[in-house]
Formats: sequence, structure tokens, C-alpha cells
Amino acid sequence: MAAPKNRRSVFLGRLPLPERNFLADALRTETVGGVLLLVAAVAALIWANTPLRGSYETVRDFHFGPGSLGLNLSVQHWAADGLLAVFFFVAGIELKRELVAGELRDPKAAVLPVVAAICGMAMPALVYFTVATSGNGSTAGWAVPTATDIAFALAVLAVIGTALPSALRAFLLTLAVVDDLFAILIIAVFFTSGLNFAALGGAVLGLVVFWLLLRKGVRGWYVYVPLAVVNWALMYNSGVHATIAGVAMGLMLRCHRHEGERHSPGEHIEHVVRPLSAGLAVPLFALFSAGVVVSGGALSDVFTKPETLGVVLGLVVGKAVGVFGGTWLAARFTRAELNPDLKWPDVLAVASLAGIGFTVSLLIGELAFGTDPVLTDEVKAAVLVGSLIAAVLASVLLKLRDNKYRKLCADEDRDDDQDGIPDIYEQDNPAYHLRMAAILEARAAEHRRLAEVASGHTTRDDGPA
Repeated sequence: MAAPKNRRSVFLGRLPLPERNFLADALRTETVGGVLLLVAAVAALIWANTPLRGSYETVRDFHFGPGSLGLNLSVQHWAADGLLAVFFFVAGIELKRELVAGELRDPKAAVLPVVAAICGMAMPALVYFTVATSGNGSTAGWAVPTATDIAFALAVLAVIGTALPSALRAFLLTLAVVDDLFAILIIAVFFTSGLNFAALGGAVLGLVVFWLLLRKGVRGWYVYVPLAVVNWALMYNSGVHATIAGVAMGLMLRCHRHEGERHSPGEHIEHVVRPLSAGLAVPLFALFSAGVVVSGGALSDVFTKPETLGVVLGLVVGKAVGVFGGTWLAARFTRAELNPDLKWPDVLAVASLAGIGFTVSLLIGELAFGTDPVLTDEVKAAVLVGSLIAAVLASVLLKLRDNKYRKLCADEDRDDDQDGIPDIYEQDNPAYHLRMAAILEARAAEHRRLAEVASGHTTRDDGPA
């Protein structure tokens, strides 16, 4: 009998097996990259707050590159404008995949994470704007606390050892993907000035060529990598932030599979490039962006200056309230129900985890206050402090439910018939029940045989001994 049309969908329910496997593979790389990100951030802080500080500034501010092409940049700018283009390229592929094969492909299923992400960006901006205006501070940094750093968040999970169920991890990942989309739009719209239309036109033409080559099925990294570099350089010189080129090219890749394909081109390229992004590009960006001087006075200033206090409260309070509130509203006014194995405190814990806004928040902080180096460093310190507080708060909330999460994960991974497919995905399959009945009968027979041996009576296949 067909399911009733008004049947409610399960929010944070069990993922389809292919989606769960893909998510697990992606999160392994992100988790490792997040740990490297943590190491790089700590190294930057140590380097910038020891007698070696002079060498840190020398390396960070060292310029190189072809000046005739407008690319004589400092190491810090190469990391922010160049290496992060790789990060945003992967973000573009992730977004495309979510739109065609992931949580965002079904508008009804996409409502919850999209509304949660929008509220999770609007509320921190509102918190920052309120604090800044009430303290007569600059409102230029309203976008700083709006982004979530998925790699940093997963690194925190790896450190505290919480076995989050795949549905909660998928929700966190989808939040981050939508976050990235809106962060990209914010960068493109609010941090673009002095457009060079000739360079912009060249970048658009280069992107069209990139798209046409993909459509024609042209293969070979030696074609696409040089073209990608040219597109990036043109976008940089156009006045639009260069990372937009990475996003645009990522969105152009095909992420659905044709018949007979094991992986789509987008999945294959993401598999190749993601380790470069998570293991090299983002940690190097952190190394040359997180090196702010931290002293007792600087830390106290974080909680007294309106700009820095706005960032901290935006990340810690705004993100948690926005994501949780948006999720609750969407669940309240749509036909979605929370997975009965999970509770609303679980959503609050993930919402708090979304307050870890490292990579993109640091980038937006540089863009927003680039003309004031002192305030830029103070805002970076605020991002670090706010992300740390959010991480600690989320860790406490997650630890309170750790035993429940471990049980859910064990149920998801159990494979009693050892066919490589978790049993929970086969419960509606008659063949599974036949296999399980045979397995249980064989185990019962073995137990009976062992009991008979122990009691001194054995049974042979051809009759009593």
C-alpha cells in the first residue's frame, strides 16, 4: 500500500548507505585536515608570541611573484588569495554534489539545513551589529562571525573522541556547505571594489572556456590546471576576490554519475584535490593568518572593544541560537520530525559546534579591516577566542550524550551476516532475514554441540556415538 501523502519526514534520520559511505570518506579527510589546521594555528601562535616573532613577520610579509602581472604578493596574501582558492574549489564541488546527489537535491529535505544555515548566519551578524553600534564601534566586521569552519569543527570532534551518528555529521557538513555558499556571496558582493572590467571579462571568458572543455569531455590535468591558474590570476586582478574563481570552477564539474561510471568527474577530482586542500592549503593559510600577538592586555581587549566583543558573542551566542532556532522553526512549521533516537540538546550541541568559525572568519576579518592592521589582529584574536569558547561549550554538550552516540554508531556499523552491508540497511530485505535465520541456527547448533561435549555426550552426523 502506498505511503500516505501527508507522512512526516524524519529529521536527522538514517542516511542512505551510498550517502553515508561518501560522507564517511569525506569526513576522514576533513578530520585529518582539521587536526593539521589545529597544529598550524597553535604553531602560528607560538611563533608569533616568542622571541622568534621577528622571523614570523619577515616570512609572512615576504613578497614574491611577477609584478608585471599584478601578482607580486606577500606570503600571507598568496596563502589567503591563492591557496584558499583550492579550498573554495573543493567547497564548490561539495555544493554541486549536495545539489545533485546530497541533502540539498530534494527541496523538502533541504529546507531544514538551509533555514538553519541562513538563521545561523543572520543571527551572528545581528549580534555583532547590535554590539558594535551600541558601543560606537565599526560595523564593517558584521560578516566575520557568520561562517562555520567544518574542518576545525571535525578536528574538535576528533580530539574529544565523540562518535557522532552519521546523520548529525551530515547535518553539520550540510550546514557548512550552505555556510560556504553564503560566505562566498558575502565576499563577492560586499568585499569587491574598484572593478577592472577588462580583467573581469577575461576571467569570465576563461570560465566559459573551462565549462566548454568539460562539456566536450576533454581530459588531462595539463589542460585544466594552467587554465585554472589563468582564471585565478584574471579574477584576482579584476578586483573580485580570487577565491570566487575556485568556487565557479568547482560548480561547473559534473557530479552525477552516468551509466557504468563508478565515480563522476566531480567526485574523482574532489577525491584528488581534497587532501591538497585539507592537508596543505588550509593549514598554510592558518599558519600565516593566525599568528597574532596574544597578551593579557590583548585578551582583555577582546571582551571590551565593541568590534572584538561582537565577534566573540556572534560566534558563541549568535551561531548557537541561530542554528538551533532556525532548525526548531523549520521542524515546527514543516513536516519534519526529529529522529526519535536523538534529542533537541543534540541539535543544540551541533549548533554550538557551528560557532567554530576559523578559516573563512579570519579571511573576512582581513578583508573587513585590512586598512587597520592593529584592529585586524584584534579581530583575529577575537575569532580564535570565540572559536575556542564555542569548541569547549560544544564539547561539554556532546560529552553529556557520548554513550548514546556510541550506541547509535555501533548500531549503524553492526554487520552480523558479514556481507559488507550494515544490518540496519537490510532489515526490510527478506533475503537478509533468511541469512540471519541460518546464521542464528548455525550458532545455536554450535552451542548445543559444545554443551554436549562439555557434558561428555557427543553427536555424530551419522547417528549417536
